[in-house]
Amino acid sequence: MENVIIVGILLVLLVGGMHSTIKHFKGESSCCGGGSAVKVKKKKLKKVVAKKTIIVKGMTCEHCKNRVERALNEIEGVSAGVNLKKKEVVVSMEKEVAEEQLCRVIEKAGYEVTEIR
Repeated sequence: MENVIIVGILLVLLVGGMHSTIKHFKGESSCCGGGSAVKVKKKKLKKVVAKKTIIVKGMTCEHCKNRVERALNEIEGVSAGVNLKKKEVVVSMEKEVAEEQLCRVIEKAGYEVTEIR
């Protein structure tokens, strides 16, 4: 009888662990496991000529936010700000930057662009 109880407890733990792992790999978990990160400094632009809002799938925590902002801010003439609750990035530009380039940088950082407005 004790063996049945122990096996039952182990099965419950295994199913819970598998469920959590699946959510993690889908980007739906509470954290991507990035740990603490240095906050990204806001990039100042001289004159904003264009703004784009990009919907990004897979950002779940402050680490994800910093990673996307840092990647986009490396593009000359681009300043980015992430809103985690809305899963969106507002990109301000001093000069026109191709949407394909913005998508490529976000996807290289490990996230999926679902829409650009």
